[in-house]
Amino acid sequence: MSACAIELEDLLPQLAAVQVETVEAGGDLVRITARTRAGVPVACPGCGQASDWEHSRYVRHVADEAVGGRPVVIDLSVRRLYCENPDCSRKTFAEQVDGLTVRYQRRTSALQRVVEAVGVALAGSAGARLLAVLHYAVAWASVLNCLLRIPLPAVTMPQVLGIDEFALCRGHRYATILIDAETGRRVEVLPDRRTETVTAWLTAHPGTSVVCRDGAGTFAQAVTAADPAIVHVLDRWHLWHGLAEAAAKEVAAHSSCWAKIGPPLHEGKRAASTRERWQQIHQLLDAGVGLLECSRRLDLALNTVKRYARHAEPERMVRAPNYRPTLVDPYRDHLRRRRAEDPAVPVTHLLHEIREQGYTGSANLLVRYITQGRVEADHSALSPRRAARYLLTDPAHLREDQQVLRDQLAGACPQMTQLAAAVTGFAALLAPRAGNDEALTGWITRVRAADLPFLHAYATGLERDRAAVDAGLTLPFHNGRTEGVNHKIKLLKRQTYGRAGFPLLRHRILLN
Repeated sequence: MSACAIELEDLLPQLAAVQVETVEAGGDLVRITARTRAGVPVACPGCGQASDWEHSRYVRHVADEAVGGRPVVIDLSVRRLYCENPDCSRKTFAEQVDGLTVRYQRRTSALQRVVEAVGVALAGSAGARLLAVLHYAVAWASVLNCLLRIPLPAVTMPQVLGIDEFALCRGHRYATILIDAETGRRVEVLPDRRTETVTAWLTAHPGTSVVCRDGAGTFAQAVTAADPAIVHVLDRWHLWHGLAEAAAKEVAAHSSCWAKIGPPLHEGKRAASTRERWQQIHQLLDAGVGLLECSRRLDLALNTVKRYARHAEPERMVRAPNYRPTLVDPYRDHLRRRRAEDPAVPVTHLLHEIREQGYTGSANLLVRYITQGRVEADHSALSPRRAARYLLTDPAHLREDQQVLRDQLAGACPQMTQLAAAVTGFAALLAPRAGNDEALTGWITRVRAADLPFLHAYATGLERDRAAVDAGLTLPFHNGRTEGVNHKIKLLKRQTYGRAGFPLLRHRILLN
């Protein structure tokens, strides 16, 4: 039996401190019978004094890691000992075996670590299913209990703190995540995004010198209220995203300029009603009527009136057609060449020719395609969103034909030329370096001199938070790791959020 015990100790080193009596490997279970050694002093958990005065014995049934695809149960006989310290409040205590037993625990320390790791990664139901495959029968509630009993790491304030919000219930309730912006380490999760909550937490945990954030005014106010000496860094991705949104609106507003290189604009009911509404709004504005009164008289939303008032001419309100790809697109060059050779060629002839080349669509689709003017266009359908994407993309990352199209878009009108130059100039500022703050001042001056109202509003927003913008363009810090944590939180929410509540979600965020 001693030789067997030595081999078993090599396999299960946690049994080295006990005497193994029997090992039964029958059926789907490995059962090990063992007992603690008599005469070995054990420290009292109350006073710490060692004692080997045995009171009695009892058997504990402890689950251990599976061996050979079979779960392991250890029937361990342990001693209950008298405490020999007369001043100790404990009269008796049960001995614990390091690495094998923990008070009130029916799993070994090794198995407990496995259950905790699965709980952190997969939470309740999914974790219980995985543990069943690993031959551990654990209920989902037990997995969650193990997860919630894992002690959270102590809060250590980083020098560079990243802060952002995430949705608990989209559109209704939001929470706040704080991380170490340099390492990605989770620092804390707050139950809401209110200024008072964030300010109170930052005040109670000083030590941060830089905070990376987005353009939300709530966090800006909270950080300033907690410590005015903290440097605010506005994330560069949010700066570029704001510029992209403003540029997309400018591109859409100049559809009448760049649409000539694509399919012609629709002159239907929508375009007519757009021009008529523009005339009504500007007549009232010229007469001295305010925006709010215009919306009341015309029964329009205030934002709609503002959008029409922003444009100096109605053509900027007419949008380019946003056509979807069709079955005719692969044969556009052939149709264009045939109509150039013979403008009076019947549609039935064209239909027969492209069907011989593999066209499978209907005749009605071909007629609509020709009627919309998509055959004579220099290129296939181009939406405002796609046009904006060409202007916002580095020319070095575009194909040759896309670069040609980008140049055509940039030269469609003086405003589009100014927009392309503004985008290129701002993109050069996104590589943080000294002097970018002064270059930004020149960029804002040039934008304000151009006829680009949406970029004017964007520049006003930059001026409102100028110190944080300057820090974002000159310092190397960013909020990218915080955004990455937010993406992972979405996965965690799908796995365990709901009736489990915010405490469990917070626990998993801080442990992942």
